[in-house]
Amino acid sequence: MKHNVLIAGPAAGQLSGDLTPPGDKSMSHRAVMLAALADGVSEIHGFLPGEDNLSTAEMFAQMGVKIDWLNAEKTSLRIHGVGLHGLRGPEKDLDAGNAGTCARLMMGVLAGQPFTSTLTGDASLRSRPMQRVSEPVRRMGAVVEGKDGGNFLPITIRGGHLHSIDYVSPVASAQIKSCVLLAGLFASGETTVREPRPSRDHSERMLPLFGQPVGIDADGTIRLQPMQRLIAPAAPIRIPADPSSAAFFAVAASLVADADLLIHDIGINPRRDGWRHILADMQADIRLLDEKRVGDEPVADFAIRSAALRGMQVNPANVPDAIDEFPVLFVAAALANGTFLLQGAEELRVKESDRISAMANALNACGAHIEERPDGIRIDGCGSLQGGVEIDAKGDHRIAMAMAVAAQRADSDIRICNAAAIATSFPDFVSIAQRIGMNVHWETL
Repeated sequence: MKHNVLIAGPAAGQLSGDLTPPGDKSMSHRAVMLAALADGVSEIHGFLPGEDNLSTAEMFAQMGVKIDWLNAEKTSLRIHGVGLHGLRGPEKDLDAGNAGTCARLMMGVLAGQPFTSTLTGDASLRSRPMQRVSEPVRRMGAVVEGKDGGNFLPITIRGGHLHSIDYVSPVASAQIKSCVLLAGLFASGETTVREPRPSRDHSERMLPLFGQPVGIDADGTIRLQPMQRLIAPAAPIRIPADPSSAAFFAVAASLVADADLLIHDIGINPRRDGWRHILADMQADIRLLDEKRVGDEPVADFAIRSAALRGMQVNPANVPDAIDEFPVLFVAAALANGTFLLQGAEELRVKESDRISAMANALNACGAHIEERPDGIRIDGCGSLQGGVEIDAKGDHRIAMAMAVAAQRADSDIRICNAAAIATSFPDFVSIAQRIGMNVHWETL
């Protein structure tokens, strides 16, 4: 049975204990894609078995890639790669579900295939813009057709015979960059990507593990000269714990009195660590322990205690590196002392929901003081939130989980509707939250 309504209320006591969040969602997508396109057999450990990542695995299974699940939890798998040119044309549409990363990166993969395929998704994903990836793969030689000129799914792609481009991205987006780099694997000549600001770099770090060098110039230009093949790594690919998942518990522990929490093996890639820097600027008590590397990714344990958070103006340099974590950072800001100001984050309006509007509406319904801006938000902190309200999570997993965190400092329960999408990225969120003392449960029907 698929749960849809989350009930969350004030924490009964302190939050404590230690936990390891599931594997990183972004890296799980990329590991499956590159392993499927490699020559040889790859093992992946720490895979996130949420619906988004399972959609990626299923797509490649439909195109002839054999996948062996190595445990019942589906966190470890073995992928029998078919090589860059070994995929088969799918017999039906490829369904990305709710996964924007899957859909946009797969545009790059499918652009390089000598067959026609159609990419679709759920109602939420079909409303999200795709022109940002349709446009560069068209320039590389793929034929892309779909609603509104290929701006919305479903999109049909006829690929093959790609040529390289020097692509200047209008926004800092790892999805756009990764799409172009994946298409570049199939192109003649060197593909380059330039961004207005650096975005997360998991693709650039992972491609060399499969024998494909990626160059990065002093000015940030990314260069890929295709080697014509990927090679499965001899050692298993290990995926660190997801920093976006950790952020919900880090904020909860910062807000609930006397909290003392230890979170293990969190990725601290500089392009994913903006949320921690923002929390630190808000005077959160977060200490890094046992720093090390997993593959080419830096990781650490986080020790977090409750703190009196303060409002602040977000450093623009941290915005692209915290773009997925802003919903729960808005919760921290709503309960901080002083004013929190975010600018330059218009990307939040084209995520699974309009996350600026959705969070402003949800938190204002709980008595917060929030003003929407076209590219951001102003939040005047208050001491507590009001419960006894019903919130619409808009089918967005991060809105649902952020409001579950907010409810820990409410005066009574909050009912969070349209929350089933939590299964897309963090299916164990409720059970882990309960284990550390959060007051949250699925509605019993």
